[in-house]
Amino acid sequence: MAQSTKTEGAIKAGDGHFTFDLAKLQAIDAGTGYSTSHGPVVEGERIQVGLMRMPRGTGSRPHSHPNEQWIYVMQGTLDTEVAGVKSRATTGSLVYIPSNAVHSAVATPDEDVLFFTCKDTSHGIVGKAVDASISAPAYVPGFEPKKK
Repeated sequence: MAQSTKTEGAIKAGDGHFTFDLAKLQAIDAGTGYSTSHGPVVEGERIQVGLMRMPRGTGSRPHSHPNEQWIYVMQGTLDTEVAGVKSRATTGSLVYIPSNAVHSAVATPDEDVLFFTCKDTSHGIVGKAVDASISAPAYVPGFEPKKK
């Protein structure tokens, strides 16, 4: 019997499952309606992890969640804002996001971003946009989706 997860589409760790090939797991949207982040998510009892991709020139609008979060940038560059503090996170950078802190992250226009993220399981992987809408992710000018 499959164990439940806080995040729809996440894989549950434990019960004999201890090693995961993240490259082969199904990707899920990690910020439906406010972010372009997507990738596989694995949940343990107290920690959830994800290997996320964010296309260049796109990202998340300001949002928050009750769980704290770490982001380790594996490829590319993220322009971040956490609790009003702006910074640039390049490959090898580690970003800390306290619980309930309003934050955003946008991949710079030069390349896609790959990042590994960890959150406690007090809440799922998806947060809530500050403006409470699920209208669209963040886009750098010129990177908006083409209108049909």
